[in-house]
Amino acid sequence: MFSLTTMLIVGATAFIIGCLLSLLLTKSLSPSEKKSRTLETRLKETEDKLNDYQQEVTDHFAQTAQLVNNLTQNYKEVHEHLAGSALKLANVDISRQLLDSGVNDSQTDLGDSDKGFQPPKDWAPGEGALSEGYGLDKENELPENTPDHVIIK
Repeated sequence: MFSLTTMLIVGATAFIIGCLLSLLLTKSLSPSEKKSRTLETRLKETEDKLNDYQQEVTDHFAQTAQLVNNLTQNYKEVHEHLAGSALKLANVDISRQLLDSGVNDSQTDLGDSDKGFQPPKDWAPGEGALSEGYGLDKENELPENTPDHVIIK
């Protein structure tokens, strides 16, 4: 029926295909492979969550900056409205005060608010724990006419 050569070729081919299939099944069903796929999935999900969070933070600060700019503009418009109305409706002294306060508010800088503060001193006062003579008793001092090298017997 079939020749011996044909039977050997079919048998060898079936053996090789069987080995490859068992290798693939063993590799795909092994616990370490499942664990690594699970870890890769979790890592991808965590990275996506981090990227989403970073985008939310960026959007938050962008919106906060826009709202602060709007607030500043609205404050300026209200002040200009009050100053204009004061010029029309109030006496000259009150109008002048409002206009001057508007000019002063826009011209103040951070340097004016630091007038009451002083930088730290890099020296100690003459008396106190940091002075050179602190803790030295004057009773135990040697007289000034004593030589530097005294031999005590």
